[in-house]
Amino acid sequence: MSNTKGVILCGGEGRRFRPLSFYIQKVMVPIGSVEKPLLEYIVRLFKYHGITDLIFLVGYKSFQIWNYFGNGSRFGVKITYVRDNPLYGGNGGALYNAFLKNVIKEEDTIIIYYGDILSNINLRELLKENEDAIATVAVSKKYKIPVGVVEIENSRVRSIREKPDLGLPVTIGVLALKGQVKEILDEIAKEKNKIDIMGDIIPAIVEKYNSVKAYLFKGFWYDVGSIEKFEKLDNGMIDTYLGFLFKEEKLDLI
Repeated sequence: MSNTKGVILCGGEGRRFRPLSFYIQKVMVPIGSVEKPLLEYIVRLFKYHGITDLIFLVGYKSFQIWNYFGNGSRFGVKITYVRDNPLYGGNGGALYNAFLKNVIKEEDTIIIYYGDILSNINLRELLKENEDAIATVAVSKKYKIPVGVVEIENSRVRSIREKPDLGLPVTIGVLALKGQVKEILDEIAKEKNKIDIMGDIIPAIVEKYNSVKAYLFKGFWYDVGSIEKFEKLDNGMIDTYLGFLFKEEKLDLI
């Protein structure tokens, strides 16, 4: 796909992942029955959908990522590494830095993928949805509330639903952007040096251009962004929904 690049956010310190992230980059934790790094699942998903020009926005413990993935040839992709610039903080700052270094150009279309998210989203469909918009945000209605919900009538409990789906569209950490967003980033960077993609960039596109679409995703996704979520991650679930990415993997033990 010409001028289409996959941008993976993998530079954060992983504070919600401590103490494990004191020793290992969060995106490099092994998951699934094949015990591959979380980031490898993301790389393989891009490759599966024909997006092979990948950009890793890195910072904290970046050599752990480089030592494993290298230039990407082992995975059938090309990987460019862009180290975070202390002048611009936040994930939006990391994205802006990639523009400033000309790794991302204004004529490009990019898919941004948060490095602690697992999903089987169809990236081709997401790109198609974004053809007539500047940005398209993948959302899901399957976010489970982490506590039970109680229905009360006249101080009496009528029903209890344990950890139900919220039923409202929530962002899942995957979105498509056209490179013309660089103009928005230039404007934001004049006002602040810590920029957030969902908190600053997307609202600015909505306000200035009214050109943000929602892609309702009904498949599997899981946020591995904290120790608690990592500990609850079911390898069987990963194999069920993402095993297609590792069909050729075999382990021969003697």
